[in-house]
Amino acid sequence: MILLRILLLPFSIIYGLVMAFRNMLFNRNIKPVTKVNSTVISVGNLSVGGTGKTPHVEYLLNVLSEKYKTAALSRGYGRQSKGFVKVDAGADVTNVGDEALNYAQKFEGKIEVAVCEKRVEGAEQILKDNPDIEVIVLDDAYQHRYLYRDCNILLTEFDKPFFKDYVLPAGRLREFRSGKHRADIVIVTKSPDALKEGQKNKFISKLNMNSRVPIFFSSIDYGKLINLQTKQEIQVPAAILLITGIGNPKPLIAHLEQHSKVTHLKFGDHHDYTIKDIEKIHKLFGNFASTEKIIVTTEKDAVRLLNSEVRNELQSFPWYYQAMTVKIENETKLIKKIYSYVKPNK
Repeated sequence: MILLRILLLPFSIIYGLVMAFRNMLFNRNIKPVTKVNSTVISVGNLSVGGTGKTPHVEYLLNVLSEKYKTAALSRGYGRQSKGFVKVDAGADVTNVGDEALNYAQKFEGKIEVAVCEKRVEGAEQILKDNPDIEVIVLDDAYQHRYLYRDCNILLTEFDKPFFKDYVLPAGRLREFRSGKHRADIVIVTKSPDALKEGQKNKFISKLNMNSRVPIFFSSIDYGKLINLQTKQEIQVPAAILLITGIGNPKPLIAHLEQHSKVTHLKFGDHHDYTIKDIEKIHKLFGNFASTEKIIVTTEKDAVRLLNSEVRNELQSFPWYYQAMTVKIENETKLIKKIYSYVKPNK
């Protein structure tokens, strides 16, 4: 692995330099940046996937929608459509993507949700359709700089922080670590629950952020196992077949293994499940010796499964998803900071 990384480093340097040159063009106003008539808050990361972005966007949408007319704008990763698409709870997942559909279903009637690969066009269309929108949350847009944002929230995972990583393809970073300096807020995700003050201070020191940038630590709060069909909740059984199509399933595996024997079948991030996939899963599940057994997936995967051709294939098997939210240390301080970006733009 180390040898492969060394071999790939020259390509990483080239890629990083291209991204640095691009950022310089934005910094010097050579590339255009468009400001819209609404507060824009971006949630993103320096790395590719796995930082727990989706639950943090949900958290932010929940906080903001309590006080402001809020919209979520995503590129709609993995969708088959192009251009601007307004997302409602009944949308086709192949046209809007799993994350946007998840937001629309969770916040139905409470926020506006849209997808558009061009963020400027998307934000302008949102405001054209609803001029009363006060804040737009950009999902995974840290490197998408054509749209001006009032607040950049940078996520980095506790066990895989950007300061230990390298630019693609040698590592998982989308740009050099210096990109951190565009952040207005940093959230360290998937932090251990019993993190001591000394550990936090050491981690903060390694982040080496400007002193004006507040740093928060968040952890995963796992909820109940919820049936995909009936929405009934159950206790964790003896045996679980875990199905994931997310960036980093390790924290979920560790959580479930506290109570169950877990067999994990991993698919790629944002995987589009086929009937053959489901047949493979059900065959594997049928070989389990335990009678106290279920199939568990993530909430994001559940959105895809329930809004695709495989939905009917699930009905005769015990499919559940793991509910989860995030806990933010110093939550009141974070919320106050977030609100401070919105108020001047009301």
